[in-house]
Amino acid sequence: MKAVFMVVAAASLILVLSNFIEASKAMDVMHITGKVLCQDCTQGWNEWVDGAKAIKGSVVSLTCLDERRRVMYYGSDLTDEAGIFDLIVNRTCHGKTIKPQNCFVRLVSSPDPVCNIATDFAGGKSGIKLHRPAVVYRDLLKYVLSPFYYTTPMCDEPNTNDDDNLETDDDKDQSNY
Repeated sequence: MKAVFMVVAAASLILVLSNFIEASKAMDVMHITGKVLCQDCTQGWNEWVDGAKAIKGSVVSLTCLDERRRVMYYGSDLTDEAGIFDLIVNRTCHGKTIKPQNCFVRLVSSPDPVCNIATDFAGGKSGIKLHRPAVVYRDLLKYVLSPFYYTTPMCDEPNTNDDDNLETDDDKDQSNY
């Protein structure tokens, strides 16, 4: 009777471990999703705030770095008709585990000939790091990002940094004006 009990206990332990291994394999994939929209400043206030239209075919990229700040993964995705992207990434790459906190998502390109200037609303132009997943449930690990925006050239703010000014401080002192 003890032998039968031991066999049943061993079989149940194997079954539990195999389910745990399957669940951990499913968690080896993470989803990063968000939206890409066009925001046109030439519209009225309500249209500008609430009327952003989705951009189909925009490219969004994910770059993940290793501990030494070298690129260990790069991937991209196109947006669908609703402007939604869904990057699906294996959490292991070349035998190493990708750490989401070392990954960032950014805008790459817009196919819209009018709305193609990347903005930094929600970090789209400079890139946004993955912080906390929005969903961790059974075999689903999902990061949901705020919308990224493109705008028209007319709405683009000019770069007014003093660093870009060609005149040095010595030139200013010697100026007649």
